[in-house]
Amino acid sequence: MTEGLVWSALLLVFIGLGWLGWQEYQKVEAYKTWAAQFERSKYDIYAVLGQAGETLTWGKPTRKGPVDLISCSFAEIEAVQLRVDNQIVDWQQPPEEGSKVLIELISKTQPEPIQVPFTDVAIATDWAKYLHQAVQS
Repeated sequence: MTEGLVWSALLLVFIGLGWLGWQEYQKVEAYKTWAAQFERSKYDIYAVLGQAGETLTWGKPTRKGPVDLISCSFAEIEAVQLRVDNQIVDWQQPPEEGSKVLIELISKTQPEPIQVPFTDVAIATDWAKYLHQAVQS
C-alpha cells in the first residue's frame, strides 16, 4: 500500500512537470512567431525584446504571444545602464552572475528609466553594449 502511494505521488509530480514544460514550450513557440518581424530579439522567462530598425519593443511572454508591449525609438533613449542586484555596474566588466538583472533605458521624455529584465548577465551585457552603440550613432 505504501509503495502505491509513493508511486502515485511520483506520477503526479511527473504529470505536473510535463504540464509546466508544455506551458513553457507554448510560450517559446508564440515568441518565435512574434520574433520573426525583428532583426534582433531575445526571449527569457521575464521578458521578450525585439529590435527592428530604430525601434525597440519589449513585453511579457505568454502562451498566446507577448503582452504589455511597449515600444520606443533609439532617438528617445539618452543612455543605457546595466543593473545587477540593484547596483549599476560597468557593462564593460560585468559580474559573472546576479539574481536580478535589468537593462535600464534612460529616456529623454520619461522621468523614470525603462527597465527590461533579463535572467542572464551575459545576455544582458551583450544587449547593453549593442544598445549603447545604437543609441550613440
